[in-house]
Amino acid sequence: MIRSRLLCPALVFLGVFAPAPAIAQSAVPRPDAQASAVRRWREQNEEAIVRELTTLLAIPNNASDSANIRRNATLLKQLFEKRGLAAQLLENGQYPPAVFAELRTPGATRTVVFYAHYDGQPVVPTDWATPPWQPTQRATPAANGSLGVIKSGAVNGRFDPEDRIYARGASDDKAPIIAMLAAIDAMRAAGQKATVNLKFFLEGEEEAGSAHLTPILQKHKALLAADAWFICDGPVHQSRQAQLLFGVRGVMGLNATVYGPSRALHSGHYGNWAPNPGMLITEMIASMRDADGKILIDRFYDDIVPPTPSELVAARAAPKVDEELRRSLLLGASEAKNAPLIERIMLPALNLRGIKVGQVGALANNAVPIEAEASFDFRLVPNQSPEKIRALVEAHLTARGWYVVQAAATPAERLSHARVVRLDWEGGYASYRTSMDQPVSKAVRQVVSGTIGRDVIALPTLGGSVGLHDFFEVLQVPLITMPIVNHDNAQHAKDENIRLQNLWDGIELFAGLMTKLGPAWTGVVP
Repeated sequence: MIRSRLLCPALVFLGVFAPAPAIAQSAVPRPDAQASAVRRWREQNEEAIVRELTTLLAIPNNASDSANIRRNATLLKQLFEKRGLAAQLLENGQYPPAVFAELRTPGATRTVVFYAHYDGQPVVPTDWATPPWQPTQRATPAANGSLGVIKSGAVNGRFDPEDRIYARGASDDKAPIIAMLAAIDAMRAAGQKATVNLKFFLEGEEEAGSAHLTPILQKHKALLAADAWFICDGPVHQSRQAQLLFGVRGVMGLNATVYGPSRALHSGHYGNWAPNPGMLITEMIASMRDADGKILIDRFYDDIVPPTPSELVAARAAPKVDEELRRSLLLGASEAKNAPLIERIMLPALNLRGIKVGQVGALANNAVPIEAEASFDFRLVPNQSPEKIRALVEAHLTARGWYVVQAAATPAERLSHARVVRLDWEGGYASYRTSMDQPVSKAVRQVVSGTIGRDVIALPTLGGSVGLHDFFEVLQVPLITMPIVNHDNAQHAKDENIRLQNLWDGIELFAGLMTKLGPAWTGVVP
């Protein structure tokens, strides 16, 4: 793999990208007869679809709640079996099982797996407007951000598409699962047939870090064999349009502790004499990253591979949302002279998650504190590894006079070194990216564009991190992310929700893939 000489410590962010070829805009297709038939079926069955969703949402789904996690898994298995699919629970000892289902297609030469997870983030019930596992229908949120009024059911069998269902897991990821099931129903009711073999893999531990996923993938590698995986997690584009994502950034975390005196000291008596750990740690942070996002760690950019021409074309064809995002977030400017968000997330990042030292406000006291802590997360791009980043960070600090320890510093270590920092590394994983020039990538873009009636937004990478690298290490197949839920869904937070139009769109998108992908894939010129 050729290393980038373009992306180096001397780069000027976003000016590094070479001029992209002209954006080729294809004619925007109209939804075809297949998509229209799926829509007609959905319009006649909205109440049943929402009922199935709310039944699933009513079961708590925290990964540590083993009894309710199993209730979720059992119900999902039954929902697949209800549709005649072969389904089973892939047990994982004391850890949450995965739900697997399969629908074979006579004559199909390709097999795809649809992935989602059924577990959800922990909740603080008192933070929610209504109980998190009591699915609640509401009207469109108000312009000031307050929740819409509570509503009750459909009117003449139909829902306002702007209505939302509020519950933990509503969008992350139970709505995509229901969309998969409804797509099978719609496909069959419309007299359509799948053109690829279909497999479904629903994880039960994603929000807990997927710490025990790899053994399941390894144990059932033959069962999970496929030509591609579709990761149905995450939100649509901020413009509300559908998007496909061909990669994710990697991630790793770090907590650093800097030592000061062994006890707090009066700042008048000792303030110009005893080193202040707060000042030391801010100096350390400033040595690692500048105010414009450039990472100053020596040789940090050496291994990065620059975006391909196809990736640059796709990134620059995306709707322009930065100005509106800055306005809604009350940002007078964004980093790197207002460089586009999509280009920023194709670069690695160093984020200061938090800093803790002493007290402020009414609790402030005139003392030199005993220690200071800082917490970081690194977002990685292709060809960067957590192991290499860790080595670079430690070498960077050592070169600047820091004595690095991995556990609480001993008195002898503190007396022997002027600057002592304890580094506690969190587990992490590398990034992953599928080439947008692969036949499957081209076929999926073609099918989705035809189904939704416009050119789908196709982006090289998601800004966030998902452990797709672990999937690829075991399965060795392309992984493409196709989210369906609204971008303002409050996932991981209070009042998580799914906008019903996003659920409807997801049903059409998944049904289109099931019925049209086979011929499109075969017809793509490599």
